[in-house]
Amino acid sequence: MTNQSIAIIGGGLTGLVAALRLAEKGACVTVFEAGQKLGGLAASFQMQGEPMEKAYHHLFITDVEILDLIRELGMDDRLEWLESSLAIFRDGKAWPFMSPLDLLRFKPCSLAGRIRLGLVALHLKHRSRWEGLVKVSAINWMRRACGSSATKAVWEPLLNGKFSDSAESVSMAWLWARLHIRSNSREKGARREKLGYIRGGFIEIIKAMEARLKSLGVRIELNARIGSIEEANGRVAIHRDRGNELFDAALFTGSNRAFSRVLPDSELTVDYKTALAQVRYLGAICMVFETDQKLGDFYWVNVNEKDSPFLVMIRHTKLVPAERYGGKEIYYLGAYVPHEDRRFTLDTGELRDEWFTTLKGMHPEFETQRVSQFHCFRFRDAQHVVDCDYESKLLPYEGPFPGLYLANFAQIFPQDRGTNFAVREGNKVAQRIESALADR
Repeated sequence: MTNQSIAIIGGGLTGLVAALRLAEKGACVTVFEAGQKLGGLAASFQMQGEPMEKAYHHLFITDVEILDLIRELGMDDRLEWLESSLAIFRDGKAWPFMSPLDLLRFKPCSLAGRIRLGLVALHLKHRSRWEGLVKVSAINWMRRACGSSATKAVWEPLLNGKFSDSAESVSMAWLWARLHIRSNSREKGARREKLGYIRGGFIEIIKAMEARLKSLGVRIELNARIGSIEEANGRVAIHRDRGNELFDAALFTGSNRAFSRVLPDSELTVDYKTALAQVRYLGAICMVFETDQKLGDFYWVNVNEKDSPFLVMIRHTKLVPAERYGGKEIYYLGAYVPHEDRRFTLDTGELRDEWFTTLKGMHPEFETQRVSQFHCFRFRDAQHVVDCDYESKLLPYEGPFPGLYLANFAQIFPQDRGTNFAVREGNKVAQRIESALADR
């Protein structure tokens, strides 16, 4: 691939991995990132002088693609496996949800429902095929398998919180993938699940990737917004306010919606843009705050109360030692919301007050005046709706004209987005681009 010029649009993990693989083959690679930093959803900010992810991250032992990358980058010594803890907040209480005994004590659903929940969990753990679940609604499948009591206490709140008004249409294949990975991520014989975290935060992976790319001669441009992408006599023209450039190939790693905005309205793209629009996206909100208060005994709490404005409460310092953050406790509150939802556009101060009121209802000892740092991040296209027709909406890596490619988390199925699959997609699309250019 010597002297082949390739543009990578988007500096998240998928784009960086693809850039690395293509540069290793000798291509002349340029990475365009619209933001001020590389990283995408793994981008960070500072808390107590330590990098923190804007959106919470951890690894499972089944995340083989990113674990291989970490080893390749020589970062094994930064990877820690830390004991996790999980609870469901329901009926005014956090119920541990880590063992069969915890399940039997879960009073918000009937005893029969608890037993059926356990049997279903075992079934999904060992079920290796998902194809027969694609056209089946996850909620309807759980209603039949677990019964009404367990579905109302566990699955309906989780799916409604994740997918809002699209919850009833979400494919059981998607839920199978989430549960199958999670249930198989515990080492055999282990009492508790362990999750992986990078000492210094996931930004350390991005920094190592950036250093490796620069050593291979990759050009990285930040604050590089793309105006449009067009076909130009067998090559790809990228138009920016700083001028136009031609490439032998280009890979776009942003959302389908973002890709549609940079494509011209032409005969080449009209049907393709219609296909892009078939995927619906939800936004995400992550509040991160620091306090000296310990709220609860769990790392991850799914909030299954009907009127809660957020879906999850994460005590980051229950997983990662608080000593690394000056002894302070760090928490995330997270929600997925439609773009038109008031929470997505509400003033940050008002949103903070509303969410902290709910948090105080969960933990009456919580005192807002003891919050020493607070940040709120909103991501517009953070989660795609994986409905029962989603297989027909999957797009290939190849874009609307030769030389142009798309790779983003909306092409991952039935698995959900995540750092592991971002690495996997980067590897796969790089191979596809290399093969296509070799055949020219």
